Amino acid sequence: IRAALQNQGVTDAVIQSSIDKQDEVLIKVPLFEGVEGNQSAQTVNQAANTNVQTNANTSANTQNAGGDLTLAEPNTQVNLGRETVKNALNTFGQEAEATQSLAEDQNAAYKIVGTDSVGPVAGEQLRYQAIIATLLGMIGILLFIAFRYDWTYAAGAVIAVLHDVLITLAFFSVFQWEISLTVLAALLTLVGFSVNDSIVIFDRIRENLTLHRGKSLYNLTNDSINQTMSRTIVTNGLVFLAVLALVIFGGEVLRGFSLALFVGSITGTFSTIAIASPIAIWWQNKLGAAKVKEVQTKQGQKLASASRRSVTRRPVTR
Repeated sequence: IRAALQNQGVTDAVIQSSIDKQDEVLIKVPLFEGVEGNQSAQTVNQAANTNVQTNANTSANTQNAGGDLTLAEPNTQVNLGRETVKNALNTFGQEAEATQSLAEDQNAAYKIVGTDSVGPVAGEQLRYQAIIATLLGMIGILLFIAFRYDWTYAAGAVIAVLHDVLITLAFFSVFQWEISLTVLAALLTLVGFSVNDSIVIFDRIRENLTLHRGKSLYNLTNDSINQTMSRTIVTNGLVFLAVLALVIFGGEVLRGFSLALFVGSITGTFSTIAIASPIAIWWQNKLGAAKVKEVQTKQGQKLASASRRSVTRRPVTR
């Protein structure tokens, strides 16, 4: 189907086969810029008919039909896309009755079981809301950790969370996975999941600071990570197994959600240990060095002022 659409000039069509059901196919057709709806429908119809006629002996159960095929009204867009794919699949034979499944209707060759449409305005709004929600979540995390612990720890936690989100989005970009509403929900879940491990380590660092005042911050952080390592392995390991089960058995509905959590759970475990804590140590050392330099500067200024006063002092005469 994809090759036939490309031969007709439709290069942005997406054809996906269902993993859990071999007889279902998902067809997505984007908006054709600068082309009227009827012309777009005719182009797709010709390409689809070309492919169907080539595979005339094959039956199909097609799940979705066409996305944004222009025209002003959204309902018209959905109906146009549905009719486009329906006309193409009519080469296989007739469609199953609305009240019957494909297996029940012995004379039918296919059945369109679902049609969805997401326009450019809705897509832009969803993207904007997703960015705002993620930023608000990070700001909330930053303020809470800064209030509960220290702003240096907050910076480390937020950078680690940002790392997890960006790495997850990078995987979706590289493998061309669809970013849907369930994926956005998974990213927000990942934000809370990632910062939870950081909170556990930061809390142990705070306890060790009161118990071992003579140790350096580097050694205290290293001891705190080792003390919470068993908890991190058990908790993240169970989460990983649960998400892996969703990836394998969740089906297409939960595919994006499970893949986002699958990648995020791995990067979240790594970032908590290798990013959040080292950044907190770096900031603390940087602030400590700045304070030492400030004290040394003030002491130097005092010594210089005392030296000038001793030089300009008049001799005492009797």
